[in-house]
Amino acid sequence: MRINVSGAAADAVARVVPQLVNDLVASRITAQDPTLWGPEAEEEASKRLGWVEAAVVSQPLVREILALRDELSRKGVDHILLGGMGGSSLAPEVITRTFGVELTVLDSTEPGQVLSALNDRLESSALVISSKSGSTVETDSQKRAFEQAYRDAGIDPLERIIVVTDPGSPLDSAARADGYRVFNADPNVGGRYSALTAFGLVPSGLAGVDIQELLHEAEAIALELAQDSPDNPGLILGAAMAGTEPLKDKLGIVADGTHIVGFADWAEQLIAESTGKNGKGILPVVLEPDSPELSIGVPDLQIVRLVGTWDDTRDVADGELEVTGSLGAQLMVWEYATAVAGVLLGVNPFDQPDVEAAKIAARGLLDARPEPTAPAFTEQGIEVRGTIDVVSGATTLKDALNALLAEVGTDGYVSVQAYLDRIANPGLLELRDLIAEKTGRPVTFGWGPRFLHSTGQYHKGGPATGVFLQLLGSPQRDLEIPGRPFTFGQLITAQAAGDASVLAEHGRPVLALTLTDPRSALDALRGVLR
Repeated sequence: MRINVSGAAADAVARVVPQLVNDLVASRITAQDPTLWGPEAEEEASKRLGWVEAAVVSQPLVREILALRDELSRKGVDHILLGGMGGSSLAPEVITRTFGVELTVLDSTEPGQVLSALNDRLESSALVISSKSGSTVETDSQKRAFEQAYRDAGIDPLERIIVVTDPGSPLDSAARADGYRVFNADPNVGGRYSALTAFGLVPSGLAGVDIQELLHEAEAIALELAQDSPDNPGLILGAAMAGTEPLKDKLGIVADGTHIVGFADWAEQLIAESTGKNGKGILPVVLEPDSPELSIGVPDLQIVRLVGTWDDTRDVADGELEVTGSLGAQLMVWEYATAVAGVLLGVNPFDQPDVEAAKIAARGLLDARPEPTAPAFTEQGIEVRGTIDVVSGATTLKDALNALLAEVGTDGYVSVQAYLDRIANPGLLELRDLIAEKTGRPVTFGWGPRFLHSTGQYHKGGPATGVFLQLLGSPQRDLEIPGRPFTFGQLITAQAAGDASVLAEHGRPVLALTLTDPRSALDALRGVLR
């Protein structure tokens, strides 16, 4: 594991790391000292630091997971799916993609995406259902849909569904009573820190990842992270993330030669949900090597490049960081660094006080079932809605988009939130770059509803500098959720509307565009933004 720093990041490391060493921050994290983040955080921190020893504690799981993989293989199962949200899905996704193994990740309630998963090799598939709390509505709905599909295909769901949850959760009790195979994760680890627990290992191992190697990679860095040393990579990265003066509170993460696939998406949820609260936080921004933000020059954006083989002769671009290392080491280092960032920012990195608000709002809409709000206007098949400050006086799509983007301040950002089938609509990601070029500000892109379990915390609890563009669908097909009085289409609609209402209550500008035909709508949006 190597980290090279320059510019403001190097200044932060030189100034902050000696104090972190003097305060024994690294060894106190390793010793699971809950007092590091202040009295208000102590209760939560006392039951959320198990991740520091996950690489060792998880070792006994390896044999059990591999035995189940062999058992499933003998039964003709060669396709693993995962139903989960937030860290429960993003960690297995980066692990399997990096190791080059197939895993179908179902982290959506969009009917088309759920139907695609149901119709893909069901006869030779097994589904891992992952939920820490055991009450996640998305994961419960996915489980119900697959149970019904397996029964309809003449397959016993008990032989094809594997459950990962905390011991004693509602899902744990119900799944064991029904006869499902259950893996319990360490309850002293929060969801976003759970990559090296059962949540990351079970789906990855069943899919074919060498999870023993992954744990060895993590173990190899553990001693270095525990030491109160100026060379500790967790202290260096944490200081560079949260110690610059003035604070660069946007963190652009670029995969630039690394063998790790999709790491920035995992780091995004870890950092945003851990730090975005009390009006503070670090906003992670997932970038490509050619993203506009890298050439525009955004003063409050700290760039981190994930590189491949270390080259001591290469100069680091001024003000940037370069990081290289194995996947297991990176997972551990970024978890330590995020905990260190919490110390520097003065926030509790283990709670998520603003996540529940959007869930409550969505449940209220599902219970009440109000009539859909009429759009302010419709143009080119796009229904336009939004907060008053955005749509009042707007008569065209261009007016509404300009009104939203005019709200972006010199320290602001744009959040694009697509409540659409992410497998069928990859082209929507183009909008991120177009908006970054137009505004000259960082732009994040999240697929709904999965981002609600991660970056959604930052949107409500972090600095009030974001403006929000929701992209919604008008699904041609819907899907019943067995045993529930609502469909997948109604659920994702309620989730989007619920989050928009909470953002509006927090004074955030919101523009919601319902795309009756996403492909033609994308052309229209491209034209307006250009």
